[in-house]
Amino acid sequence: MLADGWLYASWVVGASRIRGVDAGWPRVGTKIHHSVGSWPMLIDDVSIAMLYDPPRSLKLKARAWPAGEAEVLIEVRSAPEGCTVTMSEDAVAGPGRLLPGPLRHTVLDWRNREALTRLAFLAEGRAKSAQVRNVTGGSDG
Repeated sequence: MLADGWLYASWVVGASRIRGVDAGWPRVGTKIHHSVGSWPMLIDDVSIAMLYDPPRSLKLKARAWPAGEAEVLIEVRSAPEGCTVTMSEDAVAGPGRLLPGPLRHTVLDWRNREALTRLAFLAEGRAKSAQVRNVTGGSDG
């Protein structure tokens, strides 16, 4: 799911659309070209892969200027029922960096919990859909 840049607007809170995904995403240095906000007040910017260690982690620099930019770390750990995904984020530049740490982290924690809930719905729905296709004899391709 993390390697499909076209899905990011489906689960990343605040992302309204994906305008493009660099070939090779999420190889270090590649970008997702996204927009944030709501029409007609959209901001076009990018998120850049800073680290990719499949299937364990992905680190991004998420940009949305003039609001600023953040570093986001997504970590995946094996679990008996599948996997556990954690997400941590902090502002690294721009106006968001001026908010006191506890307030900033409260807002970002809420945002990231919602993003992980959306990601789980997508991943679990895709897995169930694949199981149904296989049981009914459909193909995956």
